Amino acid sequence: MNLEFDTNEYLDKIKKNNEEYFHTFINRDSLAAGILFLKPGGEDTQEPHDSDEIYYIIRGNGYLKINKKDYAVSEGKVFFVAKNVEHNFFGNTKDLIVLYFFGGPDS
Repeated sequence: MNLEFDTNEYLDKIKKNNEEYFHTFINRDSLAAGILFLKPGGEDTQEPHDSDEIYYIIRGNGYLKINKKDYAVSEGKVFFVAKNVEHNFFGNTKDLIVLYFFGGPDS
């Protein structure tokens, strides 16, 4: 298993692929981690997950809707989303880059 990960490499792959907007680079029973990239006005189509999740905003703006409430997104903010709770990013006018962590596998 890798112990070092280059998120810039994953971002480059996401930017070249018009179908996927995220990449999970660690996916284990106890932890998953990945990077999400949304272009301005991009659509976040994720469904609720089976594990709790943390989002760390690296860069960008917009909003994160968690359980029908909107939260402003900006660099350096961290958000917690409990398992099985509806959530999605929207309304970004700049590139949005987010590091995410699951308290279990990415499902």
